[in-house]
Amino acid sequence: QVQLVESGGGLVQTGGSLRLSCVSSGLTFSSYTVGWFRQVPGKEREFVAAIRRSGTYTYYQDSVKGRFTISRDNANKTVFLQMISLKPEDTAVYYCAARNSDVIFTDLRQYYYWGQGTQVTVSS
Repeated sequence: QVQLVESGGGLVQTGGSLRLSCVSSGLTFSSYTVGWFRQVPGKEREFVAAIRRSGTYTYYQDSVKGRFTISRDNANKTVFLQMISLKPEDTAVYYCAARNSDVIFTDLRQYYYWGQGTQVTVSS
């Protein structure tokens, strides 16, 4: 049974930082591209960042470039999203997703497995 479990969300002030983690089980993690998405009520889930299997290539949504960093630890089957200089518009539920490919996908429909999400709230 494949599981992705996110953690690390919380409430921070504008300008603060958080580090999200996504721990996987039940899959050969090093064979999967992993992405982070976020969603606010009433809006579609949007792409934030993704990382290829080896971790050598990453891709970001324009609004988070320079502030968010995605990384992975294949030995521990974990992907991280380090977020700094947080803004109120970053408030959302953040999800990690995985697909057994070495291609970066920004379309959520391309991902096979999803976590349950972790809430990030940035106060102004």
